[in-house]
Amino acid sequence: MALRRIPLYDVHRELGAGFGEFAGWETVIDYGSVVEEHLAVRRSVGFFDLSHMGRLLLRGPDASRLLDRLVPRSIESSEGTMVGPTAFLNENAGFIDDIMTYNLGPDGWLVVPNAMNIERDAEWMRTWAGRLGLQAEIEDHTMEWVLFAIQGPRAAELMEKLGAPREVLGLRLLHFARNVRLEAAQAEALIVSRSGWTGEDGFEIIAEAGEGEKILRKAAELLPGLGGRLCGLGARDSLRMEVGFVLYGHEIDEDTTPVDARYWWVYQPGPKEDCVGCKALREAIKRGARRVRVGLRLGKKHRIVPRPGDRVLVEGVEAGRVTSGAYSPVLGRSLAQAYLDPPHALMGMTVYVERRRRLYKAKIVDFPQVQPTSKPPA
Repeated sequence: MALRRIPLYDVHRELGAGFGEFAGWETVIDYGSVVEEHLAVRRSVGFFDLSHMGRLLLRGPDASRLLDRLVPRSIESSEGTMVGPTAFLNENAGFIDDIMTYNLGPDGWLVVPNAMNIERDAEWMRTWAGRLGLQAEIEDHTMEWVLFAIQGPRAAELMEKLGAPREVLGLRLLHFARNVRLEAAQAEALIVSRSGWTGEDGFEIIAEAGEGEKILRKAAELLPGLGGRLCGLGARDSLRMEVGFVLYGHEIDEDTTPVDARYWWVYQPGPKEDCVGCKALREAIKRGARRVRVGLRLGKKHRIVPRPGDRVLVEGVEAGRVTSGAYSPVLGRSLAQAYLDPPHALMGMTVYVERRRRLYKAKIVDFPQVQPTSKPPA
């Protein structure tokens, strides 16, 4: 199957991006240095193009009723707020996907799925609308709209230089504004939210592709003056590893429940009584975790990065498997996430990661492994 290209692929190539494949997309992996991009986000500000993720509009008179049946947490909220992260679960409480949702009031909901699950999530919603006899339509705007993330302690400064109005600069976490004029970029954003998943303060921007090009070019012009950088998914991955965020297809999938993943956000303070997968989720809570997601921290002398599938050993006995690994520029060492058998998921315990038939000492740690340097308004 041919790779899909993000809408502003040609603009990024012109600006010097390095590309690679991720989840069926050809997208930006770096702008020359993953380490420097990572540190820019922790110290100043980074600008990511996340347009490989989906933009699905859920509309119709029963849009809220449908979404309410498909996610395990309450969606009661006011227009202009985000509900999530939450998830679509299967009947066994395994992850169909983890998603973010935006309450658009009379215009329905915006659902942002993971890159590999865009068509799957759209069909999931259509299938359940049919089963439940609900009037709801799903529109896929992934190729028409772009999604940017501006992240770091100077994120608000970059937004101000882009010309964001005062009310947008003052947005609280998981709130958003619509139809925002970014005066300095001479561009219109469909949505600007106070959100982003690096652990740092930041904003996300959704715009039509033509308007997004103006925002991207202006940001590229402004970033050096703030000590910031254009960034790719390489830094995105190492940033999420430091704070312990999950990635679909690695830490979560259809065989993993939120209980195993310790991904409480998707159903807090629930789960609800009536949703797809909620009965099984409540049983999983009663039963307890079958395996436990933990962090691993390797010693500074180990010059390897754990990879998915690497065995984790305790006294020569396999205790689990690595799901993701990355080098942490902040800590100067390799980190990983892994699932361990519950008896061995003991914080502070020494284990060994087996990589290419060699053993590397690691310590079991909790998340986050790195404390963010900035915080959005609560």
